[in-house]
Amino acid sequence: MPSQTVTVGSAVGLHARPAALIAEAVGKAGVPVTLATAGGNPVDAGSPLMIMTLGAKKGAEVTVTSDDEAVLADIAAMVQRDLDAE
Repeated sequence: MPSQTVTVGSAVGLHARPAALIAEAVGKAGVPVTLATAGGNPVDAGSPLMIMTLGAKKGAEVTVTSDDEAVLADIAAMVQRDLDAE
């Protein structure tokens, strides 16, 4: 399954707002996407609560995985942006 490792860009990490925005985008895409930190288990990126369990702070590396490469690229780009500033 294709994956891409990116750095969390949101100033306070993947907390409630960024997690909700990412989960909403995954839901609209309609394909499975997972997120994982180094050495951690992948979580369903369609669930804001599961994203928040990663505890990913700004600058943390997160691996985004999906069979749909366009969705993978979109979600990876979201993880890299400061979603709190938008």
